[in-house]
Amino acid sequence: MENELEFLKKRLLELSARAEKRGEATASEFLTPAAQAELPRLGVGPFVLDGGWAEAERRVAVFLPWEGAEAESPVVCLELSPLSAKYAEPLGHRDCLGALMSLGLRREVLGDIVPQDGRVWLFCLASVADYICENLTRVRRTAVRVFRASSLPSAAALPEPVTLAAASLRLDSLVSAVWKLSRSESASLFEQERVMKNSLPVRAPSAGAAPGDTISVRGLGRFRVESTEGQTRRGRQKVCLRIWK
Repeated sequence: MENELEFLKKRLLELSARAEKRGEATASEFLTPAAQAELPRLGVGPFVLDGGWAEAERRVAVFLPWEGAEAESPVVCLELSPLSAKYAEPLGHRDCLGALMSLGLRREVLGDIVPQDGRVWLFCLASVADYICENLTRVRRTAVRVFRASSLPSAAALPEPVTLAAASLRLDSLVSAVWKLSRSESASLFEQERVMKNSLPVRAPSAGAAPGDTISVRGLGRFRVESTEGQTRRGRQKVCLRIWK
C-alpha cells in the first residue's frame, strides 16, 4: 500500500508539472479521500477537485496551468435504469460496482455510484463513458440501460444521519455499534484486514475516528462520522453517522 501511495504521489506531481509546461489542464484518475488529502502536502501547482456532483467522495484532480484557468470537466454522469421496473431487483452500490468491474474496468476510472429512487447515477471518466453505455446491460439478474444523465442526484441520495451510542470513538467500538457486532466479531474484521479508514487499511482496533472520517468494512458497507454529540447518562459516546450498507 505504501509503494502504491508513493507511486501515486509521483504521478500527481508529473501531471501538475505537465500542466504548467504545456499550458493546458491535465487530470488524474479518481482519487480516494486519502489521496485527495495528500495533494496540498505535495507542493503541486493550482488544481481543483471534480467528482461530478457536490457530495462526491471520489474526485479527480484537475491540474491547472495557472491559477484561475478554465478546464473542461473530465467527469461524466451516467444514469442506469432497469428496462422493466416491475421485475427489477433493488440495485445497490456493490451490485453496480461488481457489474462494472466485470466489464474489465479499473476502479480508478469510476467515481461515485449513487442509488436513488430505483435508479443509479454512475460517475466515470469521459474516456470510458461510451463503453459503459454500450456494454453494461445487466446488473445481477436485472436487465438495464445506461445513458448520459440529464440531471444529477440530489443530496437526498445520502443516507439520513443517525445517532448511535458507542463505547468510545475507537474504530472497533464504532464498527460494533453500526453493525451490531460483539467485541470479538469486530476484532476479527481488523485481523482479516477488512477495515479501512479514509481508504487506507487499519489493523489496530484501537485507532480513533473523528468527524469527516469515512470507515469502510469489506463485505458490510461503510459509514461517515458527521459529528460527536456528547455522552449518554451511562457514559457512552453519542455519534452522528451516515451509514451505507
